[in-house]
Amino acid sequence: MFEQYVLALFLYFPEDKSEYIPAAISGSIFLIAAIFTMRFIIKVSKKQEEKAKMLEEQIDKQTMTKGS
Repeated sequence: MFEQYVLALFLYFPEDKSEYIPAAISGSIFLIAAIFTMRFIIKVSKKQEEKAKMLEEQIDKQTMTKGS
């Protein structure tokens, strides 16, 4: 009995299903924004990885010339 009362405080299922439309719109907007953000982060990460590889190669070349 107590569990049903507690769940009733947090769950709301409207009779009019058109009340779901604003939630669906805002949910899809946030989903699209999250996808774009993740793609941007991956893109920046790949650029940083390339820069790190170039720097590593440059350091390797410098140590090889000093060692010879």
